[in-house]
Amino acid sequence: MHTSLSDFDMPNEEQVHLAAESFRLLADPTRIKVLWALLQGESSVACLAELAGAAPTAVSQHLAKLRLAGLVKGRREGTFVYYSAANDHVLGLLKQALFHADHIDRHSVEDPAGDSAVAR
Repeated sequence: MHTSLSDFDMPNEEQVHLAAESFRLLADPTRIKVLWALLQGESSVACLAELAGAAPTAVSQHLAKLRLAGLVKGRREGTFVYYSAANDHVLGLLKQALFHADHIDRHSVEDPAGDSAVAR
């Protein structure tokens, strides 16, 4: 069926794995808040903790995971590290996720045929 489509292109295994890993890392409310704050400009762990409503140690652990995944980067200045979003792709991911969240009706979902709402 799909193989008959001339422009059908399935992502390779590495792309799928890396995308799934990025989504897994973004599947945490604190990480979303931290990333959103970093998209507004670079920040320290203490400031991010305050903005996210989390303990600095927890935010530091989240940042370490996000840095290893290439979603954030750090810049050392003396004894402080200032974090920022790694690139504009992070902004795109978060904007799309938040846009989608704004348009979800958590109580019902449209029937594929466009008829009545079906309870989840």
